[in-house]
Amino acid sequence: MKAEPKVERLQPLDLKLKGFSMYEVHPSSPGIPDYLRRDFYKICLFSGDSLVHYADKTLFVRQHSLFFATPQIPYSWEVESAQYTSFTCLFTEDFIKGSDRSKSLQESPFFKVGGTPLFSLDDHAYTRVKGLFQQMLEEQDSSYVYQDELIRNYLNLIVHQAHKLQPAPGSTVAGNAASRISTLFLDLLERQFPIDSRHQRLLLKNPQDFAQRLNIHVNHLNRSVKQITGQSTRDHIAERILAEARALLLHTDWPIADIAFTLGFDYANYFIQYFKRMQGVTPHAFRTSAMV
Repeated sequence: MKAEPKVERLQPLDLKLKGFSMYEVHPSSPGIPDYLRRDFYKICLFSGDSLVHYADKTLFVRQHSLFFATPQIPYSWEVESAQYTSFTCLFTEDFIKGSDRSKSLQESPFFKVGGTPLFSLDDHAYTRVKGLFQQMLEEQDSSYVYQDELIRNYLNLIVHQAHKLQPAPGSTVAGNAASRISTLFLDLLERQFPIDSRHQRLLLKNPQDFAQRLNIHVNHLNRSVKQITGQSTRDHIAERILAEARALLLHTDWPIADIAFTLGFDYANYFIQYFKRMQGVTPHAFRTSAMV
């Protein structure tokens, strides 16, 4: 599976601190910013032929398209055209919540599981939406005191334009459904890590959480993962949480209670029992033995 346009990545930017970033990509682009998908919503205006893989669907889009991505849903993009142009804006939930006037964006079905993330645009609609992206790109570098508010207004205008459009025509590309679901599950699982802050907390902790996020029945998820990997969904989750627990115990000085919290345990003693059952020793003994 091809990834998004193959261009050199620039040095990572502190996008999370700023809350918003905008860039343009085409075959001769010097690079794009590096960022963690789990931190950002994304709206992309793309001109060219492409395949978009989103959750368990794959759509083929010709010419112009408008795409909405949420941090919770895995996606990838295959460019089918030799020539293409893409405008992309990234923003955090906190940036959007900076204004009550952004309510329509927060409640937009485009960013919800089971929603419609992809739209085809005719030439007229593409030109109109492209103008909004270009205005955001210009405003990003301005020193206007109400810069963020103006950018939020442009984002809302783009959302309203999408509300007027019909979903992109297309159909799911034939393939192994179990394999696709298994890949989505593993992608969502891994995307929660690493834990890099004591204030960060694991949100997807059991098969039901993942099934709900992927909008499928938990039994369907469990059968697919077991069929493809030979291991249960619950075992995958438990092993990944254990691996992160070991890393945090070895490479941080966080109290065990804080580690338990970040990994989704309501009480530290629950985590201690879990770790001892999985690892054979308590978290404290594991950390102490590594210091010897």
